[in-house]
Amino acid sequence: MSAQKSDPGLYEYQPYRGRRKLVWPEGKTCAVWVAPNLEFYELDPPANPNRKSWPKPHPDVVGYSHRDHANRISHWRMAEMMSRHGFPGSVSLSVALCDHIPEVVADARDRGWEFFSHGIYNTRYSYGMDEAQERAIIEDSIATVERATGQRIRGWLAPALTHTPRTLDLLAEYGLDYTCDLYHDDQPTQINVAKGSLTAIPYSLEVNDHYGFFIYNMSPREYADTLIRQYDRLADEGANSGTVMCIPLHSYLIGQPHRIGAFERVLEHIAGDGRAWITTAGAIVDSFEEQSV
Repeated sequence: MSAQKSDPGLYEYQPYRGRRKLVWPEGKTCAVWVAPNLEFYELDPPANPNRKSWPKPHPDVVGYSHRDHANRISHWRMAEMMSRHGFPGSVSLSVALCDHIPEVVADARDRGWEFFSHGIYNTRYSYGMDEAQERAIIEDSIATVERATGQRIRGWLAPALTHTPRTLDLLAEYGLDYTCDLYHDDQPTQINVAKGSLTAIPYSLEVNDHYGFFIYNMSPREYADTLIRQYDRLADEGANSGTVMCIPLHSYLIGQPHRIGAFERVLEHIAGDGRAWITTAGAIVDSFEEQSV
């Protein structure tokens, strides 16, 4: 029987206490970034032998139309509320959306939001990809987003959180400088890659609205209370060394009429607290990297 690694070796171990102090601009204690997932789900995607795209037999009209609410209705509801309270988006983008529904991408671009890649489609997975296929997706993401928005992507969240052993090394090779695919810390972390550099920015499964509503079965009020508790604790601890809170959203969930009011209470709380650096993923990575020199 072959020996198993006890640690994947992606990053160095650092206990929470005794780290070098991180300082955010203007003395803020918690860097808060909102990550709207602007996605495109195919009605009848090609099958991946490692994972089904839909729990029901294809075509899953119910699953497709539920998620299509995002690009018809709830993106606009969510985005307008974020803008009203001064929260920019750092967009986890299914790159195919640039071609399928360019109006949504244009709206986010016009709001000054940042874009990073969430793969081409959220119904196509990295499992089983060879290196050439994975390179093609990265290259397609860089070119398509730049054509649609004028931005060169800096970050990556793997499609449906699926990876290969080479993903992080390839991201660094192509000049991307942050990944949202690791969930091990409440502060940015430098990642061990074959060449170049890559920073893991704290994303979240715990306060992701998908987990809140689908996995933990929270009510809108319970989810809002969870976000507020998350922020308050991180802002308290950030007085010792700056912390990061990500709010990952899917507008077809948070932008439903019965949920959006509770979410507005979260934005009002964070914006009114005074300790939050409300910013983008790229700005957080820039500040972290400047302090890591």
